[in-house]
Amino acid sequence: MAHHSPGGLILLVEDNRNISEPVGEFLESRGFEVDYAADGLDAVNLATEIAFDVIVLDLMLPRLGGLEVCRRLRTEHRSTTPILMLTARDSLEEKIEGLEAGADDYLTKPFDIKELEARVRALIRRDRREIGASVLQISDLVLDPASLRVQRGGRELNLAPIALKILTILMREAPRVVSRREIEQEIWGLTLPDSDTLRSHLYNLRKAVDRDQDVQLLHTITGAGYRVADLHQAVA
Repeated sequence: MAHHSPGGLILLVEDNRNISEPVGEFLESRGFEVDYAADGLDAVNLATEIAFDVIVLDLMLPRLGGLEVCRRLRTEHRSTTPILMLTARDSLEEKIEGLEAGADDYLTKPFDIKELEARVRALIRRDRREIGASVLQISDLVLDPASLRVQRGGRELNLAPIALKILTILMREAPRVVSRREIEQEIWGLTLPDSDTLRSHLYNLRKAVDRDQDVQLLHTITGAGYRVADLHQAVA
């Protein structure tokens, strides 16, 4: 059950007390309630027992690293709680790896504590907006933004975090064609991956959504972008 505080309930996962204590005290002074975990296993246990508004997750942790915490929460526990990952190095590969594991945003240490607060608030606003969103449906493809469950013809689809984000964007914007640049910026921000990364995720997404289906729903529009639509229905 979620705690109620003016700002929200934050799980701060950081083993360095010189960071966790001042950050926690600052967030509490700004109206948040803060719970702490000093290692990855405790973080997973807490995050599956309590409905946090945001998890601030350090990458380097005892017992279980931040990337694995992120993967377990997203895949094994189907957690939709927004995750802000803290990285010690300003490495493009590390940031992309974190986003691929299911993180929603990242900050590089050392960071400005006011920027941390701004990013936490932005994640909470976005998450509350998505939870309040209605179920998305195109033909027999259904996506519930609150639980992040996806079904096609009543069969549940298990999608990787990035594929799920791409599908959410395309279904939210349907039947509009969404450009490659729009998708990349919404998922990766300014930290763009190499040109094959999006193509690879779209290939896997198409395989999951359209494999063995008579009606193909995920379409590449050459030179324009991608969209989800039932073209048979549109013609009828």
